[in-house]
Amino acid sequence: MKARTKYFTHIIQWMIGGTRGGYNRARLINALHESPQNAHQLSQVLNLDYSTIRHHIEVLEKNGMVTSLGEGYGVMYFPSDNLLDNYGFFEEIWEKIGNKMKKRDEEKMNDE
Repeated sequence: MKARTKYFTHIIQWMIGGTRGGYNRARLINALHESPQNAHQLSQVLNLDYSTIRHHIEVLEKNGMVTSLGEGYGVMYFPSDNLLDNYGFFEEIWEKIGNKMKKRDEEKMNDE
């Protein structure tokens, strides 16, 4: 395994932990880590609107976290080599976000 690159860990931190859409982007990355998928498959697996998936894929691809293969509607998406090389750091960030989201959801349930 390659060593973490400081630059890329900053990207992971910002894209997942520092932006409003980070939670859904992290879910998307997890799904792609399990198996390459197209946007339609991701929308079904994650129960998100197709246009939301397309937006997050575009952001992740622009920032070097996701790569694609193919053309048109059936384009398949994969985690990038940079992301795979730094996947342990992604998991650390994801764990923190997942715990925050779980706590937030529990607080909402208690308020109702």
